[in-house]
Amino acid sequence: MELKELVAGFRETATASVADAVDKITGRKGYLDQAIKPRINEDKIVGPAVTVLEGPTDEFVPPQHALDAIDESEPGSVIVISIAGDANVAVWGGLMTAGAVANKHEGAVLDGAVRDITEIRRDYDFQIFARSSSPGTTLGRHKTLAANVAVPLGDVIVHPGDIVVGDIDGVVVVPIGQAEEILEMAREIDIREAEQAKLIMQAGSLREGLAKYGRI
Repeated sequence: MELKELVAGFRETATASVADAVDKITGRKGYLDQAIKPRINEDKIVGPAVTVLEGPTDEFVPPQHALDAIDESEPGSVIVISIAGDANVAVWGGLMTAGAVANKHEGAVLDGAVRDITEIRRDYDFQIFARSSSPGTTLGRHKTLAANVAVPLGDVIVHPGDIVVGDIDGVVVVPIGQAEEILEMAREIDIREAEQAKLIMQAGSLREGLAKYGRI
């Protein structure tokens, strides 16, 4: 299945079902910490990850790898920035958002903070999932170390090209090598849950739905 088909499929599938399918097929969790949540709107994002790794420094240097990634990545990408969970500095702001919108990216997922939220909501409505919001800059505190490498976001490792699925429920990282299998299972979960919900409403009994389908 081509990337375009996978992205379209995951966009139509419940994020919770995707999380369940990742659990079952990979044997490990793929959903990110609950603190990494949508900060701009409630739109769903789906796209391949472009990763950036940051680390501590006392140098005043721009986040060059992130800036390059924004300009050089394919449209529809999700920019994923790892900063070891430092929620007190912003790894993303208004200017980076302008660049992402100009390059037609899907969204950003940050293991740190975002700033300029009022500006981003007003001018771009570009979806950003972040651990927190903070006015603090990374300059003199962190610098980008690499791009398109495996990066940690909490206890989940994101590889370049993994499919990122995020909405108001949270963010799930789908390993690209198992994406087709995960999509197929997630779709099956969606169908079974719809049937189960219909049975519960018709029977007036949650227990009857659980007895037949075994999901909760």
